[in-house]
Order: sequence, then C-alpha cells, then structure tokens
Amino acid sequence: MPLLTIHHKTVYRYARPVAFGEHRIMLRPRDGHDLRVLDSALVIDPQPMSLRWIHDVFGNSVAIAAFDERADTLSFVSTATVEHNPADRFALTPDDPAYFYPFLYDDEEFPDLQQFITPQYGDPNGELSAWARRFLDVEAPTLTFKILSDMTHGIREAFSYRKRYEQGTQHPLDTLRTKSGTCRDYALFMIEALRRLGIAARFVSGYLAMPPGSAHGYVGGGSTHAWVQVYLPSAGWIEFDPTNGIVGTRDLIRVAVARDPRQAIPLHGVYLGAADAYLAMDVDIKVVSVGESMAERETA
Repeated sequence: MPLLTIHHKTVYRYARPVAFGEHRIMLRPRDGHDLRVLDSALVIDPQPMSLRWIHDVFGNSVAIAAFDERADTLSFVSTATVEHNPADRFALTPDDPAYFYPFLYDDEEFPDLQQFITPQYGDPNGELSAWARRFLDVEAPTLTFKILSDMTHGIREAFSYRKRYEQGTQHPLDTLRTKSGTCRDYALFMIEALRRLGIAARFVSGYLAMPPGSAHGYVGGGSTHAWVQVYLPSAGWIEFDPTNGIVGTRDLIRVAVARDPRQAIPLHGVYLGAADAYLAMDVDIKVVSVGESMAERETA
C-alpha cells in the first residue's frame, strides 16, 4: 500500500492589514477502505481565535476558522499522510444488475440517490442531452461500462484543458460549446450529462498524484483536482476522471464529495477591507510518495 504525503499551502496577500471573516477549510482527505489518513495537520497564520471541525451533510471533514486580528497575509498549510490502496481496475460482470444500460436502481436506494440523478443546470434546447445520448448504441441495450469509459475518454480527447482564474465553475453548456475548461468544469459537465441519462453522479474534489516521468500525460497537478463518482447497483460509487481518462481511484486522493461543486470548495472565506487591498493568492501543492522520498534520502 503506497504512502503519500500531501502538502498544500495557500497564502492570501493584501496591500495593508485587513480583518478576516469566517473561513471554511476542506483539505483533509476523506477516510475509507481504499484511503486511510495516517497523520494530518493544519497550520494557520495568523492563528485563528477559534478552530472547530465538523462533518458536513455529505460526511466531509470541514474546519471552520474565526479570526480576531488583522494582518497583511493569511496562510493555510495543510499536511496529510495517507495510505492509498486503489482497487483493481473496475469492471462489471454479466451478473451485475447495471451490466447493461438502461438499468434500474433498487427501490430502497433510489430515494437517497435522487438528488444525484436530478439535473441541476438548465438545458433548454437539449444540447447536453443530445451529447450524452451519443454514447448509447443505436440498438439498446448498451454496456454500461462502455458508456462511462467512452464518455470519460471522449471528454479528455475532444476537449481542451485550460486554467481559468475566474471563481466558480462554468455552466455545462459553456463547457460543451467551447469544448474547453478546467477539471472542475469537466467534472460538472460529465455529471450533468450522466444525470440526463438517469445515472446517479456526484462531484469529487481532491488531489492528483503525479507519477514520476511524463508517460501518463496527466494535467491538473500542482493544484486541487476534481472528478466524478458514479453510483451503480452492486458496484457502489466508482471514480471517473474525464480530465485525465482515469477509471478508478489510481492516483486520485479523495477529499470531499458533493451534489454540486459549490458544496466542495477547498478553501472559502472573506476579508473585511477595501476592494483594492487584495493583492494575490499563491497556491503550492505537492503530492509526494513517502517510499520514494525515503529511497532518495538513503541513496543521497
């Protein structure tokens, strides 16, 4: 089981000392059978007046900081070491109820999944629905895994990844029309496409581990990452990363899950001061293999 350490530093800079409102920090990896947090620390400067931890409506760990002093910089440094045990490559067997699409969700599970099946964004001319139906075979049924895999790789191959510095996530129709966006844009776009097929999907925020070398051709490293979870009967929640064409949890470190990207913002807060006081935000993220780091030190 590989051990990974995630270093995440965010620094806000201001032209003069300002006061700070409440900040919500969602950076701690999400424990599970495939991802176990061995150690974690959060250092904030200036030190907050209070720091409390809660679980939100989705069970994500959220730290809430309140401040009582002014400063011209505000920094958050999160460090976590995790034991990452990615499952073997995902595959459905003919015995699985979701082997073919369309399939039905269990009556007991459907009420809990409905929020992840219902589209959240408008599609007045049916453009998004039409794009999603392109992945269905002309003669039903279609292999469910083929839909999910083809859609994941289709976005990666047909769309152009670009960084955006505007806040928030762009509307899925904007992603479709421009065929470009960030990892968060791609994830939301794929989620909304799947929901129009009646498939439960939710948003995941976390980190991308960049393996040594460039063979994988990953994009989105060096910052927080986003991808999709799809719920299938008997298989549960399965990860799909349309930015890098990853199926399963390989190289993906899960932090938070949500119905909508606005519910999984890694760091959110306000400062109290004039608009021109804000200068910049610097983010530095590294995901390091503990085993590799130890080997490098031994041979140095």
